[in-house]
Amino acid sequence: MMAHIDHTVTVGTFTLDNETFDVDNNVWVVGDDLECVVIDAPHDVAAILDAIGTREVKAILLTHAHDDHVRVAPELSRATGAPVLMHPDDLVLWQLTHPGTSPDGELTDKQVIEVGGTELHVLHTPGHAPGAVCFYSPDLGVVFTGDTLFHGGPGATGRSYSDYGTIVESIADRLLGLPPETLVHTGHGESTTIGAESPQLEEWRGRGD
Repeated sequence: MMAHIDHTVTVGTFTLDNETFDVDNNVWVVGDDLECVVIDAPHDVAAILDAIGTREVKAILLTHAHDDHVRVAPELSRATGAPVLMHPDDLVLWQLTHPGTSPDGELTDKQVIEVGGTELHVLHTPGHAPGAVCFYSPDLGVVFTGDTLFHGGPGATGRSYSDYGTIVESIADRLLGLPPETLVHTGHGESTTIGAESPQLEEWRGRGD
């Protein structure tokens, strides 16, 4: 069976630094007809379960721990029996949403997650958040970037635990070396490609925070 990607959008809010914003979040489900992983767990367990269908969920993978990406992760874990995995550098953000708890396991740079006949390579890309990661599937030609890289540039910084210079260099070092035809599936909004974004690097470097 060939691995494929399913997608749903959830609607809710994002809160940090005593500010709240309305957001639409992308949720990506990667696997075959029997098993899958879920990338991010924002606002709506029912919508995510609908995208999963009858498949076994091997893991819930978090691109970072802002509340609009992790809010229903524990509930989704209970519903599916799948562990929640996150880079440990984001534990401080996780505990803003889920105090006194931790995810079930850790993601590490260069870790390889096998599911449904494909591999997802973990790329640690701090900047938007200290534990932000991306997931790259060479055979599917896709990288899932969370809030690190969007159509048009880096994800937002200027809030607690974020840094503009760090995110730009993470993108330069870890993402822009991928094949230019690589699809970039983001945490919000439309997808793009590495080739469409890479010519803007020097502009981003000159932009500042």
